[in-house]
Amino acid sequence: MNGTEAARGARRIYVDKQSPKPYHALVATSDAVRTAAEEAGLSRTLVELVNLRVSQINGCAYCLDVHTRAALRAGDTSRRLGVLAAWRDTEVFTAQERAALALAEATTHPADAALQEASYALARETLSDDEIAAVIWVAVTINAFNRVSIMSKHPVRALPGQ
Repeated sequence: MNGTEAARGARRIYVDKQSPKPYHALVATSDAVRTAAEEAGLSRTLVELVNLRVSQINGCAYCLDVHTRAALRAGDTSRRLGVLAAWRDTEVFTAQERAALALAEATTHPADAALQEASYALARETLSDDEIAAVIWVAVTINAFNRVSIMSKHPVRALPGQ
């Protein structure tokens, strides 16, 4: 492989820009999921916690950046966001949030049957059917966005003044 081939092979395309129709469909799905979450009574902070936890698991820097700012705008605190990766070891999340986070993790790791069963059982104790469906859809959708951003290597740049 010569230098030009290596450079071309290393260059990532933004799949959302290269194939905008599927990306727009994903955005429309995300909009529908956001509406379903609202209709199920899930707070915006809970939805953003799910988005952040799934993005942490997947290692998506771009989505972590976007959804950290969204969580803060929705009224969450930097303290809670700072301990989110270790949510099981804290007392700062409600029973509803804990059930949603467990279900989001199980959705992100569907091959782990034991995790899936335990998480679903916790969700059934705490969340309504509509809330369970909404949390799963939020997790499915952010998983898809994570993959788009990871494979495109969407950059996280410094904000002005940083």
